[in-house]
Amino acid sequence: MAKATFGAGCFWGVEAEFRRTNGVTATAVGYQGGATENPTYKDVCRGDTNHAEVVEVEFDPALVSYEDLLEVFWKNHNPTTKDRQGPDYGTQYRSVIFFHTPEQEALARASKAKAQANWKAPIVTEIVPAPTFWKAEEYHQQYLEKRGQASCHI
Repeated sequence: MAKATFGAGCFWGVEAEFRRTNGVTATAVGYQGGATENPTYKDVCRGDTNHAEVVEVEFDPALVSYEDLLEVFWKNHNPTTKDRQGPDYGTQYRSVIFFHTPEQEALARASKAKAQANWKAPIVTEIVPAPTFWKAEEYHQQYLEKRGQASCHI
């Protein structure tokens, strides 16, 4: 198994998209990229921790490639809006790829360059090393699935 981590706005909808992807064996939503240790949802929503809402994706590389996961990432949010997705705004909603290996970094950067052809505005997605992942509260895990909803995308 391998791990990938993506931030693309509210983590509920992002998680739902990855859970529907063949080869994804597990997901967890959480917080990454900020300075606060063990942040809560309330901390992150205050806007001063600098954490992004992210989805940590465990996947079987024999069934789905990292490149395929990058395609899911690009297709399910607007990577040209800084710190905003739809009505949600703040640093926690930024577009970010947290890479776990040098290979993931190279693939993410190549994928970003390729994805730019689909957008008139510049892509603002950050591509940075994966720091500590702080798992979100249990009620956020598989939030939409627990409520019988397929997505929360606009």
